[in-house]
Amino acid sequence: MGDGRGRGRRKRRRSERFGPAAGGRPVPAQAAIAAPEAAPRPASGARRAKRAKAPPRPRSHEESAWIYGRHAVAAALANPRRRIRRLASLPEAAPGLRTLLAEALAELPAAGPEILERDVFAGLLPEDAVHQGVALLADPLAEPLLDDVLERLEGAAPEGAATQAVILLDQVTDPHNVGAVLRSAAAFGALAVILPEHGAPPVTGALAKAASGALEHVPLLRVVNLARAMDRLKAAGFWCAGLDEAAERSLPELRLSGRLALVLGAEGAGMRRLTRERCDLLARLPTRGAITSLNVSNAAAIALYELNRGMGS
Repeated sequence: MGDGRGRGRRKRRRSERFGPAAGGRPVPAQAAIAAPEAAPRPASGARRAKRAKAPPRPRSHEESAWIYGRHAVAAALANPRRRIRRLASLPEAAPGLRTLLAEALAELPAAGPEILERDVFAGLLPEDAVHQGVALLADPLAEPLLDDVLERLEGAAPEGAATQAVILLDQVTDPHNVGAVLRSAAAFGALAVILPEHGAPPVTGALAKAASGALEHVPLLRVVNLARAMDRLKAAGFWCAGLDEAAERSLPELRLSGRLALVLGAEGAGMRRLTRERCDLLARLPTRGAITSLNVSNAAAIALYELNRGMGS
């Protein structure tokens, strides 16, 4: 039986390895909630210190995926950041594919376009895919960080009543809804769509088809913690406005402009408590009928239209 000194040395080494962790970074204070007739954009905090920026990276849990549908395929072909693995079409869709290629000047896989019979082509895609006879297999896009989006805004103030908007989706798990929100974001010039990592759908062909090409134009970001991302946006001068059908004031009444983070929850479940508490203000859409709740993608489209109305664009 030993004298215990070895156990003491092992205990000290263990405490050195598993000592207390370093404290986390301080979270910026929540912006004060104001209720004037026209809610102003909050003043930005002190300029954040420059940090070493990590390069954009593909999602480690996402692999190459088939993108299908004419608009989605055309946008992917025209995107120089896309790495295309395979390109396929049905015989009757081959002339249209040649037109897409001529317009896109895309860098194609070595095998070139594949003209496949219907049963072989259908076997590559989900059973319910609305493919319009064309599809391509592509690597996922490198995903930017939130700081990448905010860095492009530094020193750039919106002109007049223009709104610089980002969209945050809380508990939205349907890829069709996420894709449709991306499409509206592209149509109305939103800067990014932000999702929490947990529970968000992967980028599949269904999401890309619903986005109708917008996946190639609007950054789709995933963050570990949505509430902390809202704090980060506030520090960059954004108001965080949550859509809630029970809110006292409508979105047009608030007359928001400047930098705005529009927060939407899933239909039924809505925003989670912490997400809701981080909002500077809540607003409802000006519905008038018997049904006051809307599908999240419809709500996003109407809200973005309302924010852009009167801008002359």
